[in-house]
Amino acid sequence: MQPVEVIKGDGPVVLGVPHAGTYVPEDIRDRLNATGRKLADTDWHVDRLYSDLLPGATMVKANFHRYVIDANRDPEGVSLYPGQNTTTLCPTTDFDGRPLYRSGKDPDPAEIEARRRTWHASYHDALLGELERVRARHGVAILYDCHSIRSMVPYLFEGTLPDFNIGTNNGTTCDPAVEAAVVERTEAAEGYTSVLNGRFKGGWTTRHYGRPDMGFHAIQMELAQKTHLASEDTPFAYDTAKADALRSHLKDVLSALETLAPSLAPKNHAPTGSSQ
Repeated sequence: MQPVEVIKGDGPVVLGVPHAGTYVPEDIRDRLNATGRKLADTDWHVDRLYSDLLPGATMVKANFHRYVIDANRDPEGVSLYPGQNTTTLCPTTDFDGRPLYRSGKDPDPAEIEARRRTWHASYHDALLGELERVRARHGVAILYDCHSIRSMVPYLFEGTLPDFNIGTNNGTTCDPAVEAAVVERTEAAEGYTSVLNGRFKGGWTTRHYGRPDMGFHAIQMELAQKTHLASEDTPFAYDTAKADALRSHLKDVLSALETLAPSLAPKNHAPTGSSQ
């Protein structure tokens, strides 16, 4: 199993998909308990949800499951939300705080480091490579980090999550125009709710790569799974009717970012691969 799948596009938008993969190596799967083997905390069908929405977009998808290692966590293990419940770099509990491994089978520090090198680093090497390629071509790269989660997870947050959860680490990871373009379109989406920098302010990926002064703009979208799943529990089936309605709004968001990108590039930038 290749750790990462890359679909290259020629546009300025890069879609990061760190949590839709379901591959777990056999030696790890054998140590998971029944809760772990359910793989409930997958960002179910997010790659399908965004597929072909924006023809020029690049997609970088982790094929491995977040229980192997979480590609959206700080590789040093630093918490993104100090003082709040969350999961770790190599999770040992699920989003409800329940153990994932059989007793005594949790990964030790040496195994966590090996997983980091094999899986986490592979994803971020690929993602950084695509962001640099896109910036070289357009003078700017917009990373749109694609996520989803159950709409109710009491261990992580109170109440019901809005449908669109936009994260820019309080406006630090992208130009204000990028943030505004996404907020405007999600707030205008009839029948949906949205929030900016609520419970999810952007994970490690958004915070790490979001360097507007260097031409890298990053924004995270955490979708409530009720927007596109028939059920937020087993079998986590894709609901085509729900998803198609949602995809129309997601397409508007991505198209707006693509249209905005040239205004964010340096005025003297000559695109690579062009006749200029």
